[in-house]
Amino acid sequence: MNWISDGVLPKIKTLFKREAPDNLWIKCPDSGQLVFQKDVEANLWVIPGSNHHLRMKSLDRLRMMFDEAKWLDVALPEVAADPLRFRDEKRYVDRLRDAKAKAGMQDAFRIGFGRVEGMPMTIAVQDFDFMGGSLGMAAGEAFIKGAETALEKRTPYVVFAASGGARMQEGILSLMQLPRTTVATRRLRQEGLPYFVVLTNPTTGGVTASYAMLGDVHIAEPGALIGFAGPRVIEQTIREKLPEGFQRAEYLKDHGMVDMVVHRHELKATVARLARLLLKQPAPQAAA
Repeated sequence: MNWISDGVLPKIKTLFKREAPDNLWIKCPDSGQLVFQKDVEANLWVIPGSNHHLRMKSLDRLRMMFDEAKWLDVALPEVAADPLRFRDEKRYVDRLRDAKAKAGMQDAFRIGFGRVEGMPMTIAVQDFDFMGGSLGMAAGEAFIKGAETALEKRTPYVVFAASGGARMQEGILSLMQLPRTTVATRRLRQEGLPYFVVLTNPTTGGVTASYAMLGDVHIAEPGALIGFAGPRVIEQTIREKLPEGFQRAEYLKDHGMVDMVVHRHELKATVARLARLLLKQPAPQAAA
C-alpha cells in the first residue's frame, strides 16, 4: 500500500475541492442560451436577449410591485385541510405538508396591501410552486379575503393568476370556488373599485373559467399560456392542427380575449396608470 497516493493525495484533493451549485446557470427555453442565474434574477426573471419570461415566486412578485418592496401581509382564513379524506398514491394531507415545505406558503395565494406608485393597492399572487397553483378551498377563501380587503381599504384589487386549474383532491368543494370568487368580483364592481387580472404562464382550467377572466382589464405577460383546456387536449378532441401560437398571450390579444400584453418591467407602471384612470385620479406629476 502506497500511503502517499492512497492516503495523503485524496485528502489534499478533498481539501481543495470546490462544490459548484446546481442552479448557477439557467438555460433559456427559447434560445437554449445559458445565462448566469444572478443576472436573470436581477432582470425580474426575464432572460436577457430573448426576453423569455420565467415563472416568478409570489414574494418576488410582491417585491416587484410595491413601492420600496414594502407591504403588509393579509392574514388568510383557515379551512379544513382534507375535507374528503382523499387518497391516491399518497394521502392528500401528506401532499399538502410537502407542498407547504417546498413553497414556504400555507396555500397557493399570497396577498399584500401597500402602495404602488403612491396609490394604495391590494395585490393577490397565485404561486404555481404550490401544487401547480391549483384552486381549492383555501385558495378560494384567500381570493375572497383579498377582495374583502380591497373593499375595506377602498383600493383596486390586482390578481396575478397562475394555475393548472381546480384541485382534484377537493372534488366538488374545489369547483364551488368558481361561483364564490365570481360573487367577490361582482361586489368590487358594485362598489366601483377596479379589478385587474394579470395572466401569467400558465393560467388554465377552472381559474380561467372564473375570476381570471372577469377583470375590468386583462393584462398578460409575453408568451403566457392561457386557456381552459391545454392545446394537446384540444387537438386530440377536434382532430385538427391548431394555429401557430394558439392560446399564447399574443394570439389571444389579437383575437380579443386579452386587453394588452405587457413586459414584466412595465407591469407596475401599467397597473398604476390604469388604476389612476379608472379612479379618475391625477398623475403623480400633476398631483405634485
